[in-house]
Amino acid sequence: MTETHQKLLDLLALEALEVDLFRGTGQGGETPTRIFGGQVIGQALAAAYGTVTDRLCHSLHAYFIRPGDPEIPVIYQVDRARDGGSFTTRRVVAIQHGKQILNMSASFHVKEEGWNHQHPMPDVSAPENWPDRRDLRAEEADKLPEKFRKDFLRPRPIDIREVAPRDFFDPAPADDKNHLWFRMSEAAGCSPQMQHCLLAYASDMNLLGSSLRPHGLTWFKGEVMSASLDHAMWFHGTPQFQDWHLYSMDSPWTGNARGFNRGSIYDKNGTLIASTAQEGLVRPIKPRS
Repeated sequence: MTETHQKLLDLLALEALEVDLFRGTGQGGETPTRIFGGQVIGQALAAAYGTVTDRLCHSLHAYFIRPGDPEIPVIYQVDRARDGGSFTTRRVVAIQHGKQILNMSASFHVKEEGWNHQHPMPDVSAPENWPDRRDLRAEEADKLPEKFRKDFLRPRPIDIREVAPRDFFDPAPADDKNHLWFRMSEAAGCSPQMQHCLLAYASDMNLLGSSLRPHGLTWFKGEVMSASLDHAMWFHGTPQFQDWHLYSMDSPWTGNARGFNRGSIYDKNGTLIASTAQEGLVRPIKPRS
């Protein structure tokens, strides 16, 4: 296992400080200036799992309240809202500098039998037919100021293959529907709980970007201030994130400086593993006079 992949697994393995109190690192995620939203979600879910032993998460709902500081740890306080016969509910508060940066509710369900149906997986080309995001970044790095290139090119634990990738810096307006394949091959052998935490971490990738596609925008253009405002996720099954999963996303609405986004995550066999929804800030940056 590479150091990059081990760092992510360590990132999601929290330190138990006291009953229902956990500590996670702020460093090591996708972004250097503030904590990546998926990191806080994944850690909050790991904290909740630290108080639940006999069932798996089926849904979580989180609000991002303040930007996270990657220079200091994050404290996670778990409230055991309910332990029922079929469902368990937890509330998790993430704290830095004495203030909330995220609060999340998560529900856990025993395995039960019932009816089954799902929408089919979109018919898109296999991951082997699309370039690795690392290769695309290497080709475009010289368009960035030198002080940003190191972070732009640093190794990341999640392998990503975007379907029909757009230009990083000057994309044409595109359909809000978009797809990517992602995986972490080193997830093999991880517990079901860790598989959930890894997928929760990855579920924040590219989702908010769906709101920008119809407007020909990316974060690299310097025209938009963006941040995740909330994030919801429903687990329909247990991922095996060492294998390729398809993340199919769209943005049915953007307005009032906010964008609404949805996602469906399928495993390589076409089974719907999870669904996501997120609203984010997409505020135009006004030029300084």
